[in-house]
Amino acid sequence: MATTLHALVAGVAAGHVLAATTEGGGLAINLFWIIVASLNFIVFAVVLYLAFGRTVSTMLESRRQRIEQGLADAEQARKDRETAEQDRLATLAEARRESNDILARAQKVAQETRDADIAATRAELERLRTTATQEIEAEKARALATLRSEVADLALAAAGKVLGESMTDARQRKLVEDFLATPATGDGKN
Repeated sequence: MATTLHALVAGVAAGHVLAATTEGGGLAINLFWIIVASLNFIVFAVVLYLAFGRTVSTMLESRRQRIEQGLADAEQARKDRETAEQDRLATLAEARRESNDILARAQKVAQETRDADIAATRAELERLRTTATQEIEAEKARALATLRSEVADLALAAAGKVLGESMTDARQRKLVEDFLATPATGDGKN
């Protein structure tokens, strides 16, 4: 490379001498100097690449990878956020469904309890009514028996006074049984 550089410098000097002799005045484009400047640029670009190019390329590649990783992480975070939102909505829907099920079961149990309480109350009322009816009937029968006994005693006493004779117990009982056996008519006549 050093020999190429020396040859290039020698060529530049020769071209400079040639240009000075042929130069007349005004603006002239010298092809030789354009080629020399281009070669200088290429040589400096190669030297810069060899000196710094790999380091810069490595830094740029590293930066590109970090940016790509950042973009991939951002995309993954977005997907995770969407998944978490869907999971949250699904969990919320499941919780609502479970709460509705619990509420429906509680209402059903409450209704069944209410119906059972009403049925038990009705049964207790029916039992009390039946018991009361039986007690009333029994009390009525006792009252009628007592009343019949008193009526019979009064009737016998009145009959004994009217007849003026004393009646024996056997005869009194027979009259009472006959009196009680005859049905009462509603008009007051026997």
